[in-house]
Amino acid sequence: MANSTLVTEFFLEVFAEIWELRILITVLFLLVYLCSLLGNLTIIIVTTVDQTLNTPMYFFLRNLSILDMGYISITVPSTCINSLTNHRNMSVAGCAAQIFSFLFCACVEILVFSIMAQDRYVAICKPLLYPVIMNHQFCVQMTLASLLSSLVIASVHTFKTFQLSFCHSNVVPQFFCDLPALLRLSCSDTFSNKLLILLTVIGVSGSCFVFIAISYIHILSTVLKIPVKGERGKAFSTCVPHIIVVSVFVSSAAFVYLRPPVITFEVVQEMVISVFYTMVPPFLNPIVYSLRNKQIKEAVRKVILRVFPIFEYKRNIYFSWYFRGKKTDKVR
Repeated sequence: MANSTLVTEFFLEVFAEIWELRILITVLFLLVYLCSLLGNLTIIIVTTVDQTLNTPMYFFLRNLSILDMGYISITVPSTCINSLTNHRNMSVAGCAAQIFSFLFCACVEILVFSIMAQDRYVAICKPLLYPVIMNHQFCVQMTLASLLSSLVIASVHTFKTFQLSFCHSNVVPQFFCDLPALLRLSCSDTFSNKLLILLTVIGVSGSCFVFIAISYIHILSTVLKIPVKGERGKAFSTCVPHIIVVSVFVSSAAFVYLRPPVITFEVVQEMVISVFYTMVPPFLNPIVYSLRNKQIKEAVRKVILRVFPIFEYKRNIYFSWYFRGKKTDKVR
């Protein structure tokens, strides 16, 4: 790797040169990061502690939360540190490690989205076959297949990228080492790299998105046959946000990775678009998939009462006082 490049380190961009604006953006990034960690950590804890959530749906949800915590930690902490300290340089090895980690998590993310869509399709459209199809062995096999395939894809892209020579510039027009931004700095022929990106985006992201869309279309068509309007509204309020999160993730990533050279953007504009596939999904996933779920809310309440029993004690005192007052009113 050291012999294939003419530069020894890269320099990353920041969102703004004005110090006050840079602090504001850094604080926003940190808030998004901390909220993402808190939401995903809550899901991991409650789905592990509460035995009633030992189902395939929450198994994949727990895996998604673990993945999201790692996914957002690849870019945001280093970006905030670089912004505050103005330490923009990154070694070639560090850049390679960040590209590999980011591509690995991004591939696993879209594959887990697809498996979760399959899980919901079987649960709603084929409920009698659900225990047979979505058994524990199948869930573990699908998870391992997602990890292994993503490992291969990330390894191939990283290896192909750092076989190139970088001599045009060592300033990466991004707030992290992203593959398209790095390819623009190469003075080698990048046709095979771009072709590989095209095949990956179409073959993995495109096929997964089509699969997810078809699954939710079948789910919604099945739900429309339910005579109870409340159940319809509940299904729509669950499915539509899922589709929106996946659409934002895939469309923003595809726009950056497949953008032709004739379409040019300012560096800040491209960085803003990158935020939609680096920070938004890990931030929204806990809200969309779990925190609107009654079972998750009940599990969170149980965990809080188990960890802090004083809340249960005060609640019992309040209810005993409340009902005692009701009885007194009836006697009067």
